[in-house]
Amino acid sequence: MSTSPTYLVRLLPSPRLAGAALGTSLLVAACSSGRADDTASRADTSARTSFASTTPAIASVASAVTTPIRVFKDPSCGCCTAWVQHMRDNGFNVTTVDEPSQSTMDSIKRAHGVAPSNASCHTAEAGRYVIEGHVPADLVQRLLKENPTNVVGLAVPGMVTGSPGMEGADPEHYTVMAIMRDGSTRPYARR
Repeated sequence: MSTSPTYLVRLLPSPRLAGAALGTSLLVAACSSGRADDTASRADTSARTSFASTTPAIASVASAVTTPIRVFKDPSCGCCTAWVQHMRDNGFNVTTVDEPSQSTMDSIKRAHGVAPSNASCHTAEAGRYVIEGHVPADLVQRLLKENPTNVVGLAVPGMVTGSPGMEGADPEHYTVMAIMRDGSTRPYARR
């Protein structure tokens, strides 16, 4: 059984399902249980077992392939453009919406539940989650895989040197925050 990304895309369920996260969950469940093909004979158990052992890689590819990201950004912002490229380099299908007005960007952030204390230069939508600022692609993939119901999204507040799109001399350590449904934040990952 091939595990190339091209093959995996064909395994994904129809877009008529309730959402990309559900499709990814079904794929991961099938892979984890070793039941990618219910009619498989006992003779090919070892093939199914090796297929199931690749589940983490499959989940990451499936999340990136099936979840489009829409980024609201200033058209002249170089670090936003660099972050978009980082996401594309990591398999995401990214579209951008240029919003040159800061008041429009502020209203987009408010509409997505991003408090001023969590704000950065761009705001993105990935599935049902908001991604604020320079969040690394692997953490977006992890969020989509975990699919928590109590989280609105992830944020890297401010403009942190060393975060994706903000590479430069003297990189800083930073915390990626989870924005919770109740408006609070919690550390999600440290970089």
